[in-house]
Amino acid sequence: MITFPSAKLKEILVKQGLIDAVVFDSLEKEAQRKRQNLNDVLISQGIIRKDYLYLIIAKSLGVPQANLGAVKIDEKILHSLPEEVARRRKVIVFSRESDGTIQAAMEDPTDLETVDFLQLKFGGLVKPYLATDEDLNRGFSLYEAKLTKDFKKIIEDSIKESLKIKAKGSLEEAAADLPVVAIVDNLLAYAYSSRASDIHFEVLDDAILIRYRVDGVLHEVIRMPKEINPPIVARIKILSNLRVDEHTHPQDGRFRYKVGDEIVDIRVSVIPTFYGEKVELRLLAAAQKPLSFTELGMFDNMIKVLKKSLKKSYGMVLICGPTGSGKTTTLYSIMNLLNSSEVNIVTIEDPIEYDMRYVNQVQVNVTAGITFANGLRSILRQDPNIIMVGEIRDKETANIAVQAALTGHLMLSSLHTNDAPTAIPRLVDMGIPPFLGAAVLNAISAQRLARRVHIDCIESYAPEPGVIVTIKKTLKEIGIDPETYPIPKTFYHGRGCRTCNGSGYYGRVGLFEILEVNEPIRKVITDPGFNLDALRKLAREQGMVTLFEDGLKKIQQGMTTVDELFRVTRE
Repeated sequence: MITFPSAKLKEILVKQGLIDAVVFDSLEKEAQRKRQNLNDVLISQGIIRKDYLYLIIAKSLGVPQANLGAVKIDEKILHSLPEEVARRRKVIVFSRESDGTIQAAMEDPTDLETVDFLQLKFGGLVKPYLATDEDLNRGFSLYEAKLTKDFKKIIEDSIKESLKIKAKGSLEEAAADLPVVAIVDNLLAYAYSSRASDIHFEVLDDAILIRYRVDGVLHEVIRMPKEINPPIVARIKILSNLRVDEHTHPQDGRFRYKVGDEIVDIRVSVIPTFYGEKVELRLLAAAQKPLSFTELGMFDNMIKVLKKSLKKSYGMVLICGPTGSGKTTTLYSIMNLLNSSEVNIVTIEDPIEYDMRYVNQVQVNVTAGITFANGLRSILRQDPNIIMVGEIRDKETANIAVQAALTGHLMLSSLHTNDAPTAIPRLVDMGIPPFLGAAVLNAISAQRLARRVHIDCIESYAPEPGVIVTIKKTLKEIGIDPETYPIPKTFYHGRGCRTCNGSGYYGRVGLFEILEVNEPIRKVITDPGFNLDALRKLAREQGMVTLFEDGLKKIQQGMTTVDELFRVTRE
């Protein structure tokens, strides 16, 4: 994001009553301490919305906003600037005016060096526009469309070359063959350009199946001859410092990969299967910045409840949901909010997904004797104010975490449950007495990740009667009267376009429910005749919005689709 002069931004925001001058100065110091962009800090703290911030910056700079989602990008002009240059300079040239002036969407329209470069390159005037991250990504996706077209041919040519080469004396030598290196490099580059979070190398009886997970859904990308599986696996093992000669035991590792100027952390898992070794790669942007609660998808009423729970100096806040529901991302957003010079934050994680400045992060290492339980014991001797345990998996970890939360520490953790109220019986099942759970819990949040409707190709439609019937049935199942509930009358979906690869979706948004553990809720938890349905009923009476209701609100606002709501809430 563009770095705007802080003094000017402060003047504008204070004048508009959006922030107090003292608070602004405090946040500016905090941004410098964390080495974060001040704009990102203001957004994550909920001081200003991202779209309004861009409006202020564009107006102050005297330049128009690009809004590439609403204009047609001239691909001939776009491709006249190489992708590598466009990414490095954070610019998309999207049109040429009748007098020859080039229109350029720039992350920083005040970057005179880039403007001069473009004027020299195109031999005429350049009109800069302020571009958002979304604008730049729309342009980059058109470069990637060409990569998609060429990808399979590149891979097929590399496979042919690989099969021509006579087998070498060792897997290490085979893994170093240029065609094998090219195959792995191109698969990684294409995955990154496709916004894939995971790459699966699956060995079948007659082929290798490559699948990418994009926005939470797996897609088949290509099939390759089974003969090249051993050198490909060996190549990945060499990159991640794993044993190339080990084929019967699971192995885990990680390595870094560079795509242009971007660094990607890649987590590696290798397991033996019936037909050979299966590899799974998790792609994590090394420079990933924590998202604000609004960017995660929380509405204001939920943010208020969560922030109220986080203001307490002790107690426990749990984030619940199945694997892949974004729990860790939410925990990192919480820690970013709490990360200040006055507190000591220590975590125990498996694995550490993102490096956070001024947060003391400990990696689980069973071989070295560092488990969640043992690590947590050691953390308690480090004088922490806030502790984050990546996941409460067993009775021992649960007991230590509860004791820590009872003795003056704010405890953050995740738990595998279907919804927020179910966290209570899950803790009891782990040996936590109800009275302790009631005493220690501040709030429980449950979440899912649904694919976002692609805003560039969004369209509305009237739902079929059968869909409404299914929604009403689901509402009734979760204890809500479907006849009085305001079901959306207009639904949205993406018709599909080149940018979203015809899927109609681009990115993901969280669905949330947050249970605030107050006195009435505590009484239900400690009741000897505890009933989960009674807890859910009281929670709704106290103002809790269920996952399904939150999904319906996001359907109404065109953020996701009814198909996605049913997919993620019925998993």
